[in-house]
Amino acid sequence: MTDEPDVRPSPIAGTWYPSNSGLLRQSIQGYLDSVPATSINGKVFGIIVPHAGHQYSGHTAAAAFKLLDGLQIPLAAVVSPAHQPVPGKLVTTAHSAYGTPLGMIPVSSKVDQLKDLLEKSFQLELSMLHRDHEHSLEIELPFLQQVLGGDFELLPVMLADQSIRTARSLGLALAEVLRDEEVIIIASTDLSHFNSRDQAVQFDTEMLRRIEAFDPEGVIRAEEQQVGFACGRGAAAAVLWACRELGADSVQVLDYSTSGDTTGDYSSVVGYGSAVIFKEEP
Repeated sequence: MTDEPDVRPSPIAGTWYPSNSGLLRQSIQGYLDSVPATSINGKVFGIIVPHAGHQYSGHTAAAAFKLLDGLQIPLAAVVSPAHQPVPGKLVTTAHSAYGTPLGMIPVSSKVDQLKDLLEKSFQLELSMLHRDHEHSLEIELPFLQQVLGGDFELLPVMLADQSIRTARSLGLALAEVLRDEEVIIIASTDLSHFNSRDQAVQFDTEMLRRIEAFDPEGVIRAEEQQVGFACGRGAAAAVLWACRELGADSVQVLDYSTSGDTTGDYSSVVGYGSAVIFKEEP
């Protein structure tokens, strides 16, 4: 007799994306088919993707996820912001697996290694949550299940504190834990919120410029300077720091859109961008 896994149930299936597995697969494949293939001259370490409902940001997310389509990667680390009050600066799941309509994703034992390293070397606690309602991490999972074939483990981390210190510490810790692993690292973030499209484009262009410049500190400081905004700026910065430590040296922005492209309302939009982090080959 084996123990049943403690699966985190999805609180957003049926609202943020389809709850029917067949419709979900069809929907995601449609987004993947709708974006052109991008050729990256080098090894991909990570991607940065938006986290709105699939109907709003699925096309932009697909531009990055398409780079992973058909790859056999046994471990995916997903780093997102924490939109709701949580204990501490960094949190992860206390469950042993995540559930989506496409099946179960086991949580990697790397969570325990990351927790120990953060506490011992960076004096940061990684709190464990049961039945969290965070959408920004889960929303990426069906895409990963589609492109990686569902056979991978997950290392999930959510940032409640998106300061430079916390993001940089998390990035360095992730790099140390993942150094000898075959892994893809995903940062989940939307861009500016509730501005006119013209103002959003101005803010988002500057944020994407800093991302493409491989400037994690600049990504976080953009909001302090009121020149660019991203609700997952700390997640994006942490992943940039982690990928740089692992050997990446380049970032390429792949797609940009706003919620107005779906709703037709350009008076108040949310910005979405996707990018790939890689080591360029000569």
